[in-house]
Amino acid sequence: MQHDALKALLGEVAAGALGIDAALARLRDLPFETLEFARVDHHRALRQGQAEVIFGQGKSPSQVAEIAAALLRAGSNVLCTRASPEAFAAVHALAPDAEYDELGRTVTVVRQARASLGKVGIVCAGTSDLFVAREAAVTARFFGCEAPLFADVGIAGLHRLLACLEELHACDVLIVVAGMEGALPSVVGGLLAAPIIAVPTSVGYGASFGGLTALLAMLNSCAAGVTVVNIDNGFGAAAAAQRILRA
Repeated sequence: MQHDALKALLGEVAAGALGIDAALARLRDLPFETLEFARVDHHRALRQGQAEVIFGQGKSPSQVAEIAAALLRAGSNVLCTRASPEAFAAVHALAPDAEYDELGRTVTVVRQARASLGKVGIVCAGTSDLFVAREAAVTARFFGCEAPLFADVGIAGLHRLLACLEELHACDVLIVVAGMEGALPSVVGGLLAAPIIAVPTSVGYGASFGGLTALLAMLNSCAAGVTVVNIDNGFGAAAAAQRILRA
């Protein structure tokens, strides 16, 4: 349940427009709803400002759809990450307004208005890193952020990044996505004052070790204040960005 919905419910009770039993019926699934295979956290929006998000990997399409249905019944928007086309089809069958980002592997159903939080710039080193950058961009927009995407601006051609500086200066938070040697967040962190959230990707040849090289490079950044999330975790970066903006 969203904060505004709960506030409106309590207002109806206080005004005598809604009985206590009816109000309790609406609240019966707080703090969570028990399904056969999951406990859907309907209280999360009140605690954290955002409803629970579905991690699709490892879940069957029917499980994703049932969790999505529970969230929609509670009045929440739906975001599923690491979603397969089959999972999207299952959600789309119950929610025709569901949208699928094939590259970012995200499913979204947005029915409730979201407050505007600010601008999160998504800076993507190479086209091969776009699957992570798209996950970050969709997530940031789902949370209510404007999220312009600056793609293919890696350090192999630094002039491409410099051409975007004016637009990047207008962003409140920057998510910087890079694989290979993972140097781009240090460059961006040395040029701009906004909070930097670095995302290493698993893109690269053998010695990149599935993103470990980029992860260690970002953790050892000489640009002060660069924050680093897990390999390929575009969702986590966007979640961190919206927490910064909410604060």
